[in-house]
Amino acid sequence: MLWNALTIAVREIRRNLLRGFLTVLGVVIGVAAVVIMVSLGQGATESVTSQVESLGSNLIMAIPGTGVGPSGGSAPGFRLSDAEEIAAGVSGVRAVAPLRMVGAKAVYLQEDWSTQAVGTTVDYFSVAGWAFAEGRPFTEAEFVGARPVCVLGNTVVSELFGQQDPVGARIRLKGLTCEVVGVLAAKGQGAMGQDQDSVVVLPLSTVQRRLAGRLGDRDVDRMMISARDGVSADRVVRDVTDVLRDRRGIRAGEDDDFSVLDTKEIADALSSTTKILTYLLGAVAAVSLLVGGIGIMNIMLVSVTERTREIGLRMSIGALPREVLLQFLVEALVLSLIGGLVGIVLALVVSYVLAQAMGIPYIIDPRINLVAFAFSAAVGVVFGYAPARRAARLDPIEALRFE
Repeated sequence: MLWNALTIAVREIRRNLLRGFLTVLGVVIGVAAVVIMVSLGQGATESVTSQVESLGSNLIMAIPGTGVGPSGGSAPGFRLSDAEEIAAGVSGVRAVAPLRMVGAKAVYLQEDWSTQAVGTTVDYFSVAGWAFAEGRPFTEAEFVGARPVCVLGNTVVSELFGQQDPVGARIRLKGLTCEVVGVLAAKGQGAMGQDQDSVVVLPLSTVQRRLAGRLGDRDVDRMMISARDGVSADRVVRDVTDVLRDRRGIRAGEDDDFSVLDTKEIADALSSTTKILTYLLGAVAAVSLLVGGIGIMNIMLVSVTERTREIGLRMSIGALPREVLLQFLVEALVLSLIGGLVGIVLALVVSYVLAQAMGIPYIIDPRINLVAFAFSAAVGVVFGYAPARRAARLDPIEALRFE
């Protein structure tokens, strides 16, 4: 009986291909919208997580003020000695890199590029997880002597040198001419959308004395702190906070004028927010599936009306009401399943194209595909039941008289 119902359903769909296509279009759009939204949301979540992790392993940030922007608020900056005290006095800290950042235009021959000059210490490269494509980092002796040497990010190399080898060349940053001693491996876009490779790294002493000028002894914009493996990040955050409160003269009961942030917590918070938005958009997209279901119900009601005499004839020669009910229910189910399959295929193609255009990972989640497909089947059964029940309850005599 089920096979006969399936055969009749396929035959009826083939007989009215255009109408069948228009009927399943709502389901196709609904399934595709759900899968695309969730796939792109998962790709965005993965991208945010990887971008935060690319800042460095076990990384903790200390920023003046209570904001997280580049300015760090209006609070005074840190001292170089603050970084030294944290590195020496907090047992869970592996290394500390103080940073002084200055916007500058890098110039080489006829080429120029607006970038970020970062003054820091030798520990910066290990704390931030930078690998070298070629050359070397500046040395401790070059840091102490405030030597005019620099390490370039991949974007700066591409814009200034093209295919040339930059190591050994000299570039200008404002009024400073510095020698390129190394090139950093590419990292890509950061968690806040900035290009991490558009950077020129110099000794902090060089930036302080010859590029930015000193702002008293509190001219460190922020500190990047790397915790040791196996050490609780929460404990390191508390210990660093205690050291900075003591060094900045903050008494008990007074609010901090700085922020100490665990980047893993930031990544988790961003990922959680992205997931919530993903499922919210998926739920909104699922509404279009209901619209598709209403379309199936309307067409099935039309089909019942058109085939009233056929239904009456079948029932008059012995077809049971449950057989008629099954016939139309299977037809609605086949329509919705076809729409679900087409929608998933369309979603996979569109998700791939959009992921490439947005620069986020392309993620295929079999679970969401299965859920969307199952939901499309449920839509067919739920919205196909009323027309099928109407067909099954027709009176054979009245159906045969129908014109």
